[in-house]
Amino acid sequence: MPFTIATWNINSVRLREALVARLLADEAPDILCLQECKTPVDKFPTEVFGALGYRYMVARGQKGYNGVAIVSKLPIVDAGDKDFAQLGHARHVSARLENGVTIHNIYVPAGGDIPDREVNVKFGQKLDFLTEMRDHFHWERPDRAILVGDLNIAPREDDVWDHKALLKIVSHTPVEVEQFGQVMDAGGWQDVTRDHIRDGRLYSWWSYRAADWHAADKGRRLDHIWATPDILSAAHSSRILRPVRGWEQPSDHVPVTAIIEVP
Repeated sequence: MPFTIATWNINSVRLREALVARLLADEAPDILCLQECKTPVDKFPTEVFGALGYRYMVARGQKGYNGVAIVSKLPIVDAGDKDFAQLGHARHVSARLENGVTIHNIYVPAGGDIPDREVNVKFGQKLDFLTEMRDHFHWERPDRAILVGDLNIAPREDDVWDHKALLKIVSHTPVEVEQFGQVMDAGGWQDVTRDHIRDGRLYSWWSYRAADWHAADKGRRLDHIWATPDILSAAHSSRILRPVRGWEQPSDHVPVTAIIEVP
C-alpha cells in the first residue's frame, strides 16, 4: 500500500489553516504531520481538513506553544507520546497505520541562541531532549517505523548555507550534530531525503529576518523524514517544497515529503 507522507512546521495551524488546506489540495499527501501547531487539540481546524478527506487525526496540543498533529486520509490509531526531558511540552505524538507501520512526529526544541547550557537553559533542554530520544529508541528499538518532524538540527555541511559560519550557531554546532547522529544510530534510523538526494545543498527553513529570503538563500535543513532499515528500501521520491516559502504569510519552514511503499 503506497502512501505519501509530508512533514511541516506550520508555525500556528489556526493562523495558517488556509495554507495547510492549499497544500492538502495541491499535493494531496495521504498523511500530513504538523509541528508547532500552537493550539489546544479541541481548537484544531478539523472540519476544514475533514472536508478535504482527512478524517483521521491524532494530536497533542498546547495553547500558544508547541503542538504536534498527524492528519490522515488513511485510518490511524493513537500510538502514544513521550515527554522527552520532562518539559511538559506537546512535542511528540505517534500513530499506527492498519498495516502496522508506526509514525512518530517530533518537534525538537530549538535551543535558544547561545550554544552553552551553562548560560542558556533552552540549549540544555534541547540536549536533554535528544539524549532521552536516543535512550528511548535504544531500549525500544523501532521496526516498521517512520520518524518525521522539525528536528531543529541541520546535520551535514551541505544542509546549511555556510558550514564554517554556522559551527557556533545553534542547530549546526558539533555537539548537536553528534547527538543527532546518536539518536539515528540508537534507533537504526535512516535519512530518507538524503538517501534519495545524496549531494548538494538542501534547505527546509529560511529566517523571517531576511528581506529577500529567496535571493539571500541562507537556509538550513531542519525538517527530516527518517525510516527504519526495513522500510528505507520502500521509500522514494522525497522532495522539499521550496516554493511554499513564497506563499502569502508563510511559515519559515516548508514541507518535506516522501512516498512509502510497504505492504
